[in-house]
Amino acid sequence: MCPHFLLILIVAKSGKLPALLRTHWLPASLNLQGTHGVCTLILFSEPNCKTQDYANLERRHSPRQQWQYAPERRVVKSDAEWKAQLTPEQYHVTREHGTERAFSGEYCEAHEAGLYACVCCGTPLYDSRTKFESGTGWPSFTQPVQENAIKYKKDTSYGMTRVEVLCNVCDAHQGHVFPDGPPPSGLRLCINSASVQLVQEPQKA
Repeated sequence: MCPHFLLILIVAKSGKLPALLRTHWLPASLNLQGTHGVCTLILFSEPNCKTQDYANLERRHSPRQQWQYAPERRVVKSDAEWKAQLTPEQYHVTREHGTERAFSGEYCEAHEAGLYACVCCGTPLYDSRTKFESGTGWPSFTQPVQENAIKYKKDTSYGMTRVEVLCNVCDAHQGHVFPDGPPPSGLRLCINSASVQLVQEPQKA
């Protein structure tokens, strides 16, 4: 869930990374020389993190540390129950770890004030005040409403190494986190609109 697929095509054709893309989506220190092995460099190398916390996000939910970020409750339902509750797209994104098309989501360019809650269990996950325009085509936030609202998991799908974002209450797939966000966190929580709903008050399942 990141524009790196597009970046690969641009770099492979020109051999150079445009300055706009370098400063907007990738770490400024990333050095690309020539076209050979560009895909391997982008997809498999670990990002040059702006914050030390980024490198530790997935580790913090190891058996040794996850107790520190345990949620206040857990919501567990069968696949049949989730299918009955969610739309086909919501189910695909949240329960099958899918991704909506860029710029197609309901909240991609939303500016209304409120909390963004998990579409599955109603747990508040993000605050509209931390939402920013990333230009990536997906709603982007700098941080969750609280540390134990979401959890992180190493994702090696599609030949890439990324950090997946999930609801810590019901394990709904939210998106991925990248180290190219604005201060103070330096993080970009790249979230699917299909995974959340904008609410004024917490809506719990």
